[in-house]
Amino acid sequence: MAYLDNIRTFVRVYELGNMSAAARDMRISAAVASSRISQLEEHLNVRLFQRTTRLLNPTEQGNLFYRGAVKILEAVDEAEADISSVTQTPRGTLYVAAPLGLGQRLIAPAVPKFKEAYPLISIRLRLSDRKLDLAAEGLDAAFFLGVPEDSNLRIRKIADCPRVLCAAPEYIKQRGQPKNSEELKTDAHDCLNLRYPGAPEFQWPLRSRDGVKRVTVTGPFESDHGDVLTSWALDGHGIILKPVFEISEHLASGRLVPVLAEEPPIPIQMACLYVHRRHQDPKVRLFMDFMVDHIQASLPQE
Repeated sequence: MAYLDNIRTFVRVYELGNMSAAARDMRISAAVASSRISQLEEHLNVRLFQRTTRLLNPTEQGNLFYRGAVKILEAVDEAEADISSVTQTPRGTLYVAAPLGLGQRLIAPAVPKFKEAYPLISIRLRLSDRKLDLAAEGLDAAFFLGVPEDSNLRIRKIADCPRVLCAAPEYIKQRGQPKNSEELKTDAHDCLNLRYPGAPEFQWPLRSRDGVKRVTVTGPFESDHGDVLTSWALDGHGIILKPVFEISEHLASGRLVPVLAEEPPIPIQMACLYVHRRHQDPKVRLFMDFMVDHIQASLPQE
């Protein structure tokens, strides 16, 4: 197993391009990660990385070994999946990601319940509103809202989530209700946007009498953290577009109120992405089945 651990460490260092980042990802120290790479290099009698004070670049031999190492790990994972399927005792670690709002409100509360049902499976949950690369970050599955860009991944749809445009009563008192979606493009109203590096031009898809129209909105504040936008809206700084499940408590309490009801936003797809493999890992399937049932039962109705 030590040699296999060395290979897994090499793959994570290669993919993340950083020894410390790979060590954090694998829950080991940077010293252990470095030692495993050194052992692997000694065994292969080649240098896998060129190391400087700031950079860690794979050598030609490192690039060649990576391609073979990935195949080795996939073969081991498939073999373990086959055994788990036969013995009906799925085990191992799942690396799962989700957006902050979805993860905090729907995924995280159900993880302990899943663990109770399948005690031999451990979950490593990462929450982030940024775009994720499943293969590069070693993820087994990633929940998301919207439309995926990577067609090489499998997708399992969970639900179409209703969304709402809303703002704090204080904001409405100061700025008034928007009369139509055209006002969202002007200085008449401030829109609070979720934006992260590499995000496309932000548009809000709204229903109108002529069908769906995409309104390019602007505002004084942007963030890559969805809950920051909600906090700003609660403090009266602008209008947000949110899935109802993320802010249902604030709508119920009246701290946020719907706006522009005549042109409501279209629902957003919630789904789970996972890497296509010849043999589907039973623990991935079990986790998705469990979470889909939990989420569908937890979502508020429109």
